[in-house]
Amino acid sequence: MWKGAGVKAFRDVDRRIAGWMQAHGIQALRVSLAVVFIWFGVLKPMNLSPASQLVARTVYWVDPKWFVPFLGWWEVLIGVCLLVRPLVRVAILLLLLQMPGTILPLFIVPDACWVRIPYAPTLEGQYIIKNLVLISAALVVGGTVRERSRPSRRL
Repeated sequence: MWKGAGVKAFRDVDRRIAGWMQAHGIQALRVSLAVVFIWFGVLKPMNLSPASQLVARTVYWVDPKWFVPFLGWWEVLIGVCLLVRPLVRVAILLLLLQMPGTILPLFIVPDACWVRIPYAPTLEGQYIIKNLVLISAALVVGGTVRERSRPSRRL
């Protein structure tokens, strides 16, 4: 008897937790992406970003004195657009335009990105490769732009 009751209780708790995640996960993902883009972006014009040197080495044909701050404000704009639901499409477009450039260092500055090509990235390489997660998260958030904003369900 206890075994059946325990399984039922587990399923009920599991259902409630999964329902809560479903109700709040996309919004949390959207806000998390916004925070990352705003935070990392604002560091660039303040000359506090550890990525600035890598950007300058990668896009060596452009003056980093204007390009790094420009890139930073671009990232801030992505983040702000993610926070304003009607502008999510704009955010996804800006993000997808920016992301190919973030992968360039893997090829243009391989000494900064790899201990052993192609399987042992440096810390900078790991920083770049994690952008796959940002791209995937943007795809998930972008997949919701046609949905109406709905109030959270009560569990």
